[in-house]
Amino acid sequence: MEKFSKEMLRKLANQVMFDLNDQECEELQEEFETYLKQLDLLNKIDTENVEEMVYPFDTPTSFIRNDDEVYAISQEDAMKNVPQASENYVVVPKVVK
Repeated sequence: MEKFSKEMLRKLANQVMFDLNDQECEELQEEFETYLKQLDLLNKIDTENVEEMVYPFDTPTSFIRNDDEVYAISQEDAMKNVPQASENYVVVPKVVK
C-alpha cells in the first residue's frame, strides 16, 4: 500500500488549512501505518463463502421515534441573523481549496 510521506501529509494539511509540525507529521505517519496494517489484516480474511448482510439484525428495528416537528423559526427570521446572504442562502468563506 501507499506510504504517507511528510511532504504528502503537509500538502494535504495545507489544502484543508492546517499547519503540521514535524512531531505531528511523525505521529500521523505512525497512525497511518497502524491503519494500513489493520487493513492488511482485514483483507486477509477469507469471505468467499460468506453470505452478504443487508441488515445486521434478524428483525428490523421498529422502535424508531416519530419525527414530530417542534418549534422552528421561519426562514425569514433565520436570514435576519446572517452577516451575508445571497438568494436566501447563507454565504460563508471558502475553507477548502
